[in-house]
This record gives sequence, C-alpha cells and structure tokens, in this order.
Amino acid sequence: MDFLASLAGWIWQYGVMFLLVLTLVVFIHELGHFLVARWCGVTVKAFSIGFGPEIFGFYDKYGTRWRFAWIPLGGYVKFIDDDNPSSFGGEKQLKPSERAGAFHSKSVGARAAVVAAGPIANFILAIALYSGLNATVGLHILPPLVDAVVPHSPAERGGFKPGDMIVAINGNKIDRFDDLQRIVGSSAGEELSFTVDRDGKTVQLKATPNVDEQRDAMGRTFRRGLIGIQRAIAPDKVRTVHVGLPEAVMLGVSETYGNITATLAGLRDIITRRQSAEQMGGPIMMAEVTAKVAELGIEPMLRWIAFISANIGFLNLLPIPVLDGGHLMFYAFEAVRRKPASERLQQMGFQVGLALLMMLMVFVNFNDIMNVWRRLTGAG
Repeated sequence: MDFLASLAGWIWQYGVMFLLVLTLVVFIHELGHFLVARWCGVTVKAFSIGFGPEIFGFYDKYGTRWRFAWIPLGGYVKFIDDDNPSSFGGEKQLKPSERAGAFHSKSVGARAAVVAAGPIANFILAIALYSGLNATVGLHILPPLVDAVVPHSPAERGGFKPGDMIVAINGNKIDRFDDLQRIVGSSAGEELSFTVDRDGKTVQLKATPNVDEQRDAMGRTFRRGLIGIQRAIAPDKVRTVHVGLPEAVMLGVSETYGNITATLAGLRDIITRRQSAEQMGGPIMMAEVTAKVAELGIEPMLRWIAFISANIGFLNLLPIPVLDGGHLMFYAFEAVRRKPASERLQQMGFQVGLALLMMLMVFVNFNDIMNVWRRLTGAG
C-alpha cells in the first residue's frame, strides 16, 4: 500500500503539469495541420486532443468534430478520407460530392504543406516563446569566465588560469558559459582548441575533456566531458541584456535551432554508443522534469515549453513512416516519379514505422518505470 500511495502521489505531483504542457504543444502541432488543411480545401472530420473514448466535444460550422479524449498523450486531425495509418486509398470510399474535399485529391505540394505545417507550428511556438522572453525579460548571460581551475585537471594541464575569458572553441566564438559547457560536455576524449583573452592578450590553449560518468535525477547513467573549469556564480557576474524585437526574434530562431542540434547530437551519441541508451526517457521522465522546472518560475517554464515544442517538431520530421517526416518522404518520392508509391509499399512502410515506434515507446517507458521503481522502493 505504501508503494501505491507513493506512486499515486508521484502521478499527482508530476503528471498534471506535464499533461497541461503536452496538451498545449500537441494542440499547436495539430492546429498547424488543421489550418493549412482548411486553407487547401481539405475536409476535416475531427480535431482530437488525446486518444481513445471522447470525454466531450462539439461540431463547428464546417462540420468538424472538436473532441477531447481520455488518453492525453497526443492528438490528431482526421480528414474525410483517412481510413488507415498511411491515409491512402480512403477517397475511393467517398461519394462523388465529397471527393473534392479529400486529402488525396489535392496536389502533392498541397499535401506536403498540410503535413509539414504541424512541425512548423511547433517551431513557430518555440520561436515565439523565446523571442517574447528575450524582448521582455531579457537575456541572462553568464560569460565564459574561468573562476577557478580544478587541480590535476585537463584545464590545469592545458595552462588555464583564473580570470581567463574563453572567447572561442575550435575557432567558433562563444559568449556564454552555457556554450562552454555544451561543447565540452559533448566532446569527451576529443582534443579542443581554446582561444582565451588573458589580461587583454590572446592566448591559444588545448585541453582534452575527461570522460565523466554520472547519474541523473531519474537514475540514468550518462557520460559527459569535463575539463575542470569552475564558473563564477556570484549574481554580479550575470549580465541581463535587453534587446529590441528584431534581435529578440533572431535570438529566438537561434535558440530553437540550438535545441534541435543538441537533440540531434544526443541521438548521434546514443547511436554511436558515446552515451548510454539508458538515459533515453519517455513521458514519466518528461513529467518529472516539467514539474521541477515549474518550481523555478514562469520564465524557466516557458523556456521548457519552447524546448519541448522545438523537439516535438524536429522528431516529427524524422523520415519514419507514421511520423510527418515519413509522409513527406513518400511525397518527395511521388514528386520525383510523378506518381505516388504503390498502396502496398506505403502500407508496408507504415507498418514497419509503427513497429519501430512501438518498440521505442516500450523501451523508454521501461527505462522510466524501472527508475521510478528503484527510487520509490530504494532498490538499486
């Protein structure tokens, strides 16, 4: 009973906030599909937030059923000719008067626009949130200043000294300590070249980050690079920079792009086994992180929503059938060949894609459940 009580408390503490965030991000994603579909003349039968049985819903003046379902881990927009996961061939079952509104009656360009609109809407949400925060709250910048050097570390062996300002790594300019952490953290075992400003003089240094194996809050093992530089944490070292709207938007685009490249680098490291696949998490991990970020305040929470939105947009563009990227892959194939791939090929592709996604979901949820079990029972 103690375990069940702990589990129920965990779900209430972490799950509710995560579901609110996920609902917002999914709504924006599906709204992108919906608006472009309407603009292209596609008849939309349903707009659903969540899966499974409907809790409540209503019809709009165009006949679209807006529904909220019991399983709030996603959502979808259903077109009039959606009969199967590949959305192929459903228009054959329609009445002649309905076929003009069929998704597959539209040009390949229109179909690609409808599919791409979901991820693009996620990118727009991320950029809008980052831009709004940059323009109103400002940028909180901790410069890449060396406050202390850990004895016997790669930084000490490389010649770093307190007071050094790192201005570039491998020739790429940096202006934040976050940049330093990101680059060093993803470069364990790789020699890096540092350009340092030392009392007004430019100094070139080299260091190879050590491989540091740690466990995150969920108990997952991960590896990162460390060189032994400590940052200044005094409030007077943090600069708040206020920017105009154009620059705020440019920075918002840059931050969104940075989120995507960081996720891509993480996937690369897992595939190449530089990082353990154990660190991959699913809804449970995301729920816990969301609740912890919410405790930090509104600004961190909005940045976290932007991060989730950017990554959902990116992951949906992966060329895996069932995902938006898989549909776009088939449309590119159709545009080149000037005819669609066969129904059999598309059905096979979507079955394989669905199987891959199901295996991934089982794996990440197993990781989550085992880590929660270990923490709640004190095992491991």
